[in-house]
This record gives sequence, structure tokens and C-alpha cells, in this order.
Amino acid sequence: MRIAIFDPFSGIAGDMALGALIAVGLDADWLRALPATLGLDGVGVNIREVIRGEIVCRKVDFDIPPQPHGRHIREIRQIVAKSGAPERVRVRANETFTAIATAEGEIHGMSPDDVHLHEVGAVDAILDVVGVIWGLELLGVEQVHCGPIALGDGTVRAAHGILPVPAPATLKLLEGHPVRPGPEGSGELVTPTGAALVRTLSVGAPPAEYVPVCSGFGAGTKDFVGRANALRIVLADTVERVAGADNLVELVCDIDDMTAEYLAAVAERARESGALDVTMVPVTMKRGRPGTRIEVLCRPVDAGRLEELLLIETTTIGVRERAVRRRALPREVIHVTVLGHEIAAKVVSLPNGRRRAKPEFADVQRVALASGQPLQDISRLAAFEAERRLRD
Repeated sequence: MRIAIFDPFSGIAGDMALGALIAVGLDADWLRALPATLGLDGVGVNIREVIRGEIVCRKVDFDIPPQPHGRHIREIRQIVAKSGAPERVRVRANETFTAIATAEGEIHGMSPDDVHLHEVGAVDAILDVVGVIWGLELLGVEQVHCGPIALGDGTVRAAHGILPVPAPATLKLLEGHPVRPGPEGSGELVTPTGAALVRTLSVGAPPAEYVPVCSGFGAGTKDFVGRANALRIVLADTVERVAGADNLVELVCDIDDMTAEYLAAVAERARESGALDVTMVPVTMKRGRPGTRIEVLCRPVDAGRLEELLLIETTTIGVRERAVRRRALPREVIHVTVLGHEIAAKVVSLPNGRRRAKPEFADVQRVALASGQPLQDISRLAAFEAERRLRD
């Protein structure tokens, strides 16, 4: 599985993450076109190489015409909805902005819908959030991991006056994530945008073993003497992708007093929180009552967090845990063109050396709707093109 590892040894901000993604292969022209894609006219994107602590980094800056000073969460959701981004990107972006509004609301005693997001509601923050989440998707990243975050020190001037570092909302967004103060004299190193991206995207600490594929640095605005103010991102493959087998954990609980819609929401929440698979099986419980068994497959590092999710988000009063071993076929994603539309196809390598391709249903459905052709016809055309690619 392709993962991204955030290494925030000098904090994290949205522009730092964008710069690091450019350094590991995100198309710079795609980022330059992003403001127009989001309907943010007149915004220029400046991408350049800079030196931070003798390390070459990518620096991303936005040239922004006069704009409203911040926005409410509903206005930001409208921008995201009109972006044309994949559904997974839109969902994650809305989660990120909602997390910020919720944190700000808790700090100031307000409803999230009533919070006026100042810095984070500005154009550059919207571009940072959508750009990072969409960029990771374009790079084929399936999971994000983040190490301990350096917070900085001192105070920072914000819309609400002078605040301690980290700012109250920033620290609230980082609750549950490993952090450390300093370095001394560095000021603010973590922005609310950076903290919210970590909260939404990170499934936990980096795995104990992984295979680095490439790495790059995104520059912060501050340029310290003698050390690099940058965020490093490592694109990597998990070891099981290379070895073909991995040791996992299965979490199991039985429930007989939740409706189907709430159970489905819990399963989706678990998937978004790092579960490799979530299965729901009908079971018969005590006194003959019909129930549902939830089985969550995950990595050992994620087991504790997902166990807590099941205990908090469901009505179960106990979760069972057992070690399992899974052999996963090596896989990759290719793209084929059908009737002028791009469709992703997952390709797996079989033990006998053969390869097998299957078009992604969401793409097949999208093209079928756009072209007016039956789903099965689009699927067959996509499968034919994918098999032809494999033969070539």
C-alpha cells in the first residue's frame, strides 16, 4: 500500500505540505490551475526552490487579490462542493474545515456554523486544504502517517489578539497526537490549517517498517539560521506490499440495538480512520434477538484507536481482539480511456505471474452517466482496454 509519512520536525502548515508534495512528484501545473478550478479567480500560484538550513525545498505562495476577511463554514463548503474534486476529496476537505470550526467554536463558546473563520477561511487556507488532500489522492496515497510535531514557542498575533503558542484552537486540533515544544526562539511552527490536516488525514505514527520510494521538503516562511524550517514528506510502500503478507489485528463486537443507518455510519468512520476492511455479519444473539457482528481488520498500530472508536460510536460494551495473518496480492492502479473519459483500473499480480485488472466501479458509473451507456458496456470496454494495456 502506498503511504505518505509527514515528518514535522519543524512544525507543519498547509503551504509547507503543498511544497513537499510538489517535491515528491505532484504536478506543479495542476497546482497552478487549482484556484481557477475552485472558482477563486485572480489568484496566482508561485512555486520556487528555496534553501532552508542548506536543504533544497519547494516553496508555495499565493498571490491573492483583495478578499473577504475570512468566511463561515457554509461558504467554504459551497466552494468545495463546486470544485469538481472526487467525492473522497470533498468529504475529507469538509471534515478538515469542520474540525477547525468545531475547535474554534469550543474555544469561543459558539456553534461551529456560527464561527467566522479568519485566517483559515482565507483563500490561501482553502487552497492549502483542498490542494493537500486532492494532491495526495493524485499521488495514489492510501494512508497518511504523521510523527511527533514540533510546536514552537512564545506567542503569536491572531485575529483575537496575542495568543500563546500553540494557539488554543491549534492545540485542540492536535489532541491525541504526539507533540513537543520548541525549538527555543522559533515562535509559531504549527498553523491551524496544518493541525487540522493532521487531525483529518493521519491514521497514526509511521509504521515500524516501510520501503521509502521518494522524499521531499516543503519550506516554511521563516528562515532560521543553522536549521531547516521545513516539512519532509516521504512517499513509501508498506512492507506487506513488498513481501505479500502481513500480521494484522481483527476487532470484533456484536450489537443488537442499533439501526442499520447508524451501523453503516460507524463502518464508514472506521474505514476513514485507518481500518483496512470493515465487515458486518448478521448473527443471532441472546434470547434469539437478531444482531450484527462488526469485524474490523487493521494494523496493530491502529488497533487501540479503532477499538476506542467502536466503544464510543456503537452501543457495544466489549470488543474482542485477535491476531490474524493476511496475504495480499501486489497491486497497482492504471488508467484507461473509454469514450473519451478516464477510468481507473486496479491491477493485481497473481502468484503464477499473471496479472488481472478490474475497473473501478465509481469511475464506470461516472462514465456511464456521462455517456448514457449501460454500466456493463462501460465496464467491458474498460476491462478490454486494461487487458490490452497489460498485454502491451
